[in-house]
Amino acid sequence: MTLRQNFPAARVSRLLAVGAVLGLTAALPACSTNPATGAQQFAGLMSPQQEKQVGDEQHAQVMAQFGGAYDNQQVASYVNQMGQTLAGQSEMPDLTFTFTVLDSPVINAFALPGGYVYVTRGLVALAENEAELAGVVAHEIGHVTARHSAVRYSQSAVAGVGVALLGVLTGSSELANVAGYGAQAYLQSYSRGQEFEADTLGVRYLTRAGYAPDAMASFLSKLDQHSRLQAQLAGKSPDVVDQTNIMATHPRTLDRVQAAQEAAGVAAVANPRIGRDTHLARIDGMLYGENPKQGFVRGQEFIHPDLRFRFTVPEGYTMVNGQTQVQATGPNGASIVFDLNKAQGNPAPRDYLAAWGKTLQISGIEQIDVNGLQGATGAARANTNRGPADVRLVAIAAGDGSFYRFAFITPPQSTQQLSAGLRETTYSLRRLSASEAGSVKPQRLDIYRVRQGDTAARLAARMPAGPLAEQRFAVLNGLEPGQNPAVGSSVKLVVE
Repeated sequence: MTLRQNFPAARVSRLLAVGAVLGLTAALPACSTNPATGAQQFAGLMSPQQEKQVGDEQHAQVMAQFGGAYDNQQVASYVNQMGQTLAGQSEMPDLTFTFTVLDSPVINAFALPGGYVYVTRGLVALAENEAELAGVVAHEIGHVTARHSAVRYSQSAVAGVGVALLGVLTGSSELANVAGYGAQAYLQSYSRGQEFEADTLGVRYLTRAGYAPDAMASFLSKLDQHSRLQAQLAGKSPDVVDQTNIMATHPRTLDRVQAAQEAAGVAAVANPRIGRDTHLARIDGMLYGENPKQGFVRGQEFIHPDLRFRFTVPEGYTMVNGQTQVQATGPNGASIVFDLNKAQGNPAPRDYLAAWGKTLQISGIEQIDVNGLQGATGAARANTNRGPADVRLVAIAAGDGSFYRFAFITPPQSTQQLSAGLRETTYSLRRLSASEAGSVKPQRLDIYRVRQGDTAARLAARMPAGPLAEQRFAVLNGLEPGQNPAVGSSVKLVVE
């Protein structure tokens, strides 16, 4: 979570004459043959040169959304060398590819038009070997060479969904505002057909580079195990998929990946490259979980050593640290949203709260003192897509015109029951001293050689405390439930 400035909402132009649309569709380019897939496709509204332009423009948005590139030259060069090798096996070897490891614990990977390919450090840490990571990168290269983003843009423009994009493609300043169709559009799910194409091409590139072609399927199985574990940790059904996870943005099944492997029609690789020791050596000491610059979730506590504050949420709430806010979900659909906001000028807490809650018609505003910090709070009743909800806003002055902000949202029938715990959350917020902030250490991966007597349970106990410790250790290391690692093998441990 980082400090967020106030910006006006983006205005996306909605004015396009019906006659202009009809004229555009009448002049649409014909389908062309894609050199990678060999199939006819309609991508005529975005040329390869325009793909590169759009990729260049959206790259900055992606970097901001995901916390920028992970500052570790060893990991960055590892992924770049792997990516360039795989891209050299594609049907577009002259296309300039850019491979970036994003500084995010989220498990994801995606591509932008023009050869921009991203993997998060969370995904790099989860991969068991070089071949599994290469399978992910090869799949994303497949999306680029199949020009799936260009196809999606062209189809959506014709349908009238992405008409604002035409400003970028034509150079029209009037139509150039595509903020509502920004980088997030590339994180939306691909169709099953596009995923199958990317898998087929990925297997082709993977095999040509000498990697084990079944690595793509083995990593997909591991992703499924990780997704189920995360759902359990959040108190949800194992079948519920986190929408920021690669399992949501890349809807694939093991059967379809295996079918793509057969469809690729590649010859078996003699002595295929797995690269487990190489992979583990490259990620040894790698940051795991949140970056200190974004703050940490530690059980029921959120700590931000860089901005020097902390607070806790009640038992039964699950926290997620986002790029600009911390969200916690609790009993009966209750939720907590926290962020740090920079106001215009330096208003008093009561005035700031009144302006913040104006659209909610907030009432009962009162001044509060939170561990020596001046603040204000007020309440309102709001209508949501789930029905009426009680909302309590809290704004606490952080200095220099910035405010710590809590929004507590509860179903009316549960407000009284939950209010005491939420009040404790408000008054748990306090500043950290320099020594306290300095004592908070990030988690890292430590590659450990298994010794005689080591079991999964004992090794899991060496990692930071938390629920389902043995399951977390097993998923991180590609072990089956109850399976112990072999003596002499290397495993990943999370250490502080």
